[in-house]
Amino acid sequence: MNSCEILENWLSQFPFLTQRDCALFEPFLRTRKLAEREVLLKAGKTCTEMGFVNQGCFRVYYALDGKEINTQFIFEQQFVVDYDSFLQVKPSRCFIQALEPTEIVQFSFAELQNAYRLSHNWERFGRIMAEYSYQLTTQRVESFLFRDGEQRYLDLMATQPAIFDRIPLYHIASYLGLERESLSRIRRKVAHQ
Repeated sequence: MNSCEILENWLSQFPFLTQRDCALFEPFLRTRKLAEREVLLKAGKTCTEMGFVNQGCFRVYYALDGKEINTQFIFEQQFVVDYDSFLQVKPSRCFIQALEPTEIVQFSFAELQNAYRLSHNWERFGRIMAEYSYQLTTQRVESFLFRDGEQRYLDLMATQPAIFDRIPLYHIASYLGLERESLSRIRRKVAHQ
């Protein structure tokens, strides 16, 4: 299966997207490969492309006072983008970095807007993706408001156990809002329970 076919196969879960809709968008898709640790987006640059991850994973992070704060991990069959920068066409405040060798299928903001203009089905798809993104953001904010570090760790173990096989623990600690030593203590405590 080629890289664009992987995306088309994933899109088949949205039955309202017709062959005509996919054919409309296909000429604008570009495949890109990134090496491990390669930066896809730097803070201060505008995110002009959205990518669908065929293979590999990314982290989204902010650099603050010499410290990197992870806010998101993006895996296969997810979109890699700084939505705020992409949708508002403004400089990003975050970095996006490949954590493994990756392959993505990219398209631009202008191409997405053109698809929305030409097809109500693509508009519907965009709304569904926006709602999903909003839900993830809300869950993340609420986890920091209403859960402590151990509860956030247990939630991550329950919902995304494979993350621990692919992401270094120091990145996971940052994502959970913990120091690395605190995460180690929590892991030992949970292992003994």
